Amino acid sequence: MKFVQLIEFKTGDIDAFNRTLDEWLAKTSGVRTPSRAIQGRDRDNDRTFIHIVEFPSYEAAMENSNRPETAEFAAQLAKLCDSPPTFRNLDVTREEDM
Repeated sequence: MKFVQLIEFKTGDIDAFNRTLDEWLAKTSGVRTPSRAIQGRDRDNDRTFIHIVEFPSYEAAMENSNRPETAEFAAQLAKLCDSPPTFRNLDVTREEDM
């Protein structure tokens, strides 16, 4: 079953956040388990962002979370955020292409 994480975070420096994300993508090329990700900015609060990260399964998400590169990435991102991120962990129960 596919698994999705919604990660809400607040930052005043999205460019530095995205540079850090790009570094993680380069470091984990060929070994990371997410299959897709979308980043969006809240139109009503320009410091608030959401990442929607799709995984093939919950187990693949946990494998990704346990990677040392992911732990390092999370620590770097925490320094760029105004507060700790909020996570929602969702099993995908229905999917539609529209």
